[in-house]
Amino acid sequence: MTDFSHKFHPTILRAYDIRGIIGQTLSEDDAYAIGVGFAHITAKRQDTATPKIAVGYDGRISSPGLSKALINGLKAGGARVLSIGMGPTPMLYFADRELSCDGAIQITGSHNPKDYNGFKMVIGHSSFYGDDITALGAMMAQGITLHSQGISEDVAIFDDYIARLVKDAPTLGDCFVWDTGNGAAGPAVRALITQLSGTHELLFEEVDGTFPNHHPDPVDPHTLGFLRDARQAAAALCGLGFDGDGDRLGMIDAKGRQVPGDILTAYLASELLLRKKGEVILFDVKSSAVAMRLVEQAGGKPEIWKTGHSHMKSRMAEINCQLAGEMSGHIFIKDGYYGFDDALYVAIRVLKTMVETGVTITQYMDDLPPSFTSPECRVPCDDEVKFAKMDALAAKAKQDNADKDILLIDGIRVQDDDGWWLIRASNTESSLIVRAEGRDEATLAEKITQLTQLLASQDIIWDYQPA
Repeated sequence: MTDFSHKFHPTILRAYDIRGIIGQTLSEDDAYAIGVGFAHITAKRQDTATPKIAVGYDGRISSPGLSKALINGLKAGGARVLSIGMGPTPMLYFADRELSCDGAIQITGSHNPKDYNGFKMVIGHSSFYGDDITALGAMMAQGITLHSQGISEDVAIFDDYIARLVKDAPTLGDCFVWDTGNGAAGPAVRALITQLSGTHELLFEEVDGTFPNHHPDPVDPHTLGFLRDARQAAAALCGLGFDGDGDRLGMIDAKGRQVPGDILTAYLASELLLRKKGEVILFDVKSSAVAMRLVEQAGGKPEIWKTGHSHMKSRMAEINCQLAGEMSGHIFIKDGYYGFDDALYVAIRVLKTMVETGVTITQYMDDLPPSFTSPECRVPCDDEVKFAKMDALAAKAKQDNADKDILLIDGIRVQDDDGWWLIRASNTESSLIVRAEGRDEATLAEKITQLTQLLASQDIIWDYQPA
């Protein structure tokens, strides 16, 4: 028996996952320590001396090295490791379920710049996040005793994952453009579209951790320019874009419009609610009133919850929710699937919804009521002060608004008959997230003014520029 301890850089233990900058705040030593601690915690929670833990990684340059160190740490902690290799994060979640694992870890920097990386973790098929991550950090700083050496083996899951995606694919007769942005989803999307009917064009399928063509964020309007142009050139029915690890979907319709994540969720709900009236459809706190009204009109019950894939999945489990979506493009489908955020499966369900309902995403966008919303804006704010700033902003907002108009489950959302505004601290970036919606241009301008003045009260300058 040996004792082992490790101290992490405090900035990498985040709300949804562990994430940092390679060579500055995150190293292979950290990966090893995460493995040791995670194996120890999983063994206790799952009541097994040898927890079975799946490990996967994305296409970043640092990911293979982090994977090797993580696996060594898991083995040192006594785990049996199933290494599935490089692939999108949802393939790791799929392996966790299909291989009946006790836990699972994906090494990924998601949509962050190329010098970032991190770890998304699952125990008992549920997200390991928040207080779990804090506790892991505290436990490793104190130190634990290592009792036995585990083992590792390579497991092929790729073909089974693709077969599961194809299982729900509709018969298609149109052209579609896909952009994987040199991320980990490239090979999986290529394998998927070769088994779909219709015509398909794939952009930037080669996995390249330097992301030479564009930033791996499929909801950033700037990165969608490539997809928009390619869709137009191919006269495709729509364009589908993926982030660096394949758990977020961005979309362009046949008129070149970006489909926001909340509207895409409402669109998917339109088909689900034909079969299951009265279902709760979960939206994150950044979502628009327009999207929620669309769900109500379709016979569903919209509910607002905290932003973040871990928060959303936990809430879905609590209320047995069948569909949830975030503005960021994380969409979760439990109806006929597993309930985790899988952008490849969501893409299949979007295509299926177009076939089943006879309404394309473009027609759905055409029929939307007028919308007066700001984009999701990021206001720079240092990690060291942003949560203290949020506390002060919340106190000021409570002074200035009636209790019935304030929602504080995730940041500050103030809503009335004229619209709403939101401020929340990003859990993945050094910024505050700001968004507003009004019933017309004038009330939107009023909401923007309220936001600007509130932020200024804490010396935070927001120079709003309409999209």
